[in-house]
Amino acid sequence: MRALVSVSDKTGIVEFAKSLEELGFEIVSTGGTYKLLKENNIKAIEIDEVTKFPEMFDGRVKTLNPYIHGGILYRRDLPSHIRTANEHNIKAIDLVCVNLYPFKETISKTEDFDEIIENIDIGGPAMVRSAAKNFADVTVVTDVVDYDRVIESYKHKTNTLEFRRELMIKAYEHTASYDSMIANYMNKRFKNGFGDTQFIVGTKAFDTRYGENPHQKGALYEFDYFFTNNFKILKGEASFNNMTDINAAVKIAAAFDKAPAVAIVKHANPCGFAIKETLLESYIDALKCDPVSAYGGVVAINGTLDVQLANKINEMFIEVVIAANVTNEALEVFENKKRIKIFTQESKYLMLSEDAYDFRHIDGGFVYQDSDFIGEDEIKNAELKSKREANNEELKDLEIAYKVASLTKSNCVVYVKNGAMVAIGMGMTSRVDASKCALLKAKDMGLDVEGCAMASEAFFPFRDSIDIAALAGVKAIIEPGGSLRDEDVVNAANEHNIALYFTGVRHFLH
Repeated sequence: MRALVSVSDKTGIVEFAKSLEELGFEIVSTGGTYKLLKENNIKAIEIDEVTKFPEMFDGRVKTLNPYIHGGILYRRDLPSHIRTANEHNIKAIDLVCVNLYPFKETISKTEDFDEIIENIDIGGPAMVRSAAKNFADVTVVTDVVDYDRVIESYKHKTNTLEFRRELMIKAYEHTASYDSMIANYMNKRFKNGFGDTQFIVGTKAFDTRYGENPHQKGALYEFDYFFTNNFKILKGEASFNNMTDINAAVKIAAAFDKAPAVAIVKHANPCGFAIKETLLESYIDALKCDPVSAYGGVVAINGTLDVQLANKINEMFIEVVIAANVTNEALEVFENKKRIKIFTQESKYLMLSEDAYDFRHIDGGFVYQDSDFIGEDEIKNAELKSKREANNEELKDLEIAYKVASLTKSNCVVYVKNGAMVAIGMGMTSRVDASKCALLKAKDMGLDVEGCAMASEAFFPFRDSIDIAALAGVKAIIEPGGSLRDEDVVNAANEHNIALYFTGVRHFLH
């Protein structure tokens, strides 16, 4: 048997090659891999001994040769293929172990286009694709985590067609994602990221119990192993809907850096949020906003879930808790609660991946855009449009209200008082309806909104929302501005002695 071993990521390759040698494989190798194997006393044949040609053009051409691809691709079950191989002295290659030039690592560290071009692998993908195509006869290995499995399959004679087919699929995923990365990079560099074709590539992190509904299949796919590295299941099973709710909750709770923020979300919409002195106080005040909706909801904790906070959460049914960290004592509090699900990022504060792009499926395709972020100076540099200025406490509440509004479904209006959300209207077809509905809900909950701050993620098209805010006792408002009737809105704020700020940036979320 003959194996071709040529890898950029050399993790575990020495041990793998030694095991292949022990199994009786003759090893053919290239460049740095060959050198490493020889240094470790592994008998290997350098590639040019097989191809009868030296590596050419600074290594650009070394494996693109019939002695290589013929040895991989010829069918062992066809007499005509066997005759041709014998006539040309082409020896069978039964195993191909290849991973590709580090293109991703290269573009992360340099803008030198010549260096980037040289780190586009040609021979590697060709060998992988050849071996995958002929998986009936050839084992293709592209992932370090499969080395032990492959060795065991030869030792125990379980290197079946089904096993090789599994590796074949993985190989094509490997080359497809590699080519997609290159195409996306080129489009980003030369076409502002919006080329004629857009590739979205994710790696499966885990299957969900089902999709949005029981008759739908579902799974979580991740970019750059974000969830593999930053998401640990402590209790329960994450569902499709859990993950979308967790996404919404974490985005809001993590938007305030190291502040002890707690966000409560139901059906991807916030129904509670607060920043107090402690996480326990934050949770208590966040829950006051809408405890009815919070029932069965998701709680995101920007810090450690300790036993005191766990006991408080345990007083009602919360379906999901996602915290930066969770103590063992806190986890024990929920030991007898079968329905609760608990996840952690095992960090000090909640983290976001900050993906550069965002996309949404629509029937027949998807829309794709730059991701929306709230600028660091967006609130700090907001322009005062009214005669009255907000005081320091109102400014803090304006920041909370504005960030929550910017991360909530449009149309959205958020009311905050003393660091806690006291009312929210979201996903409405009319901004004035959002303003009214939020206040009606606050009244039902017995919440005092007098003296609160208010934010909208987009401009108020008329002064009616300002008049409603004044009746409720709102003292400060922040919004993007940009309406044809901005002057009317400013006049309304001045009439009611409300501090009004424009940020100049809209944050629609549809």
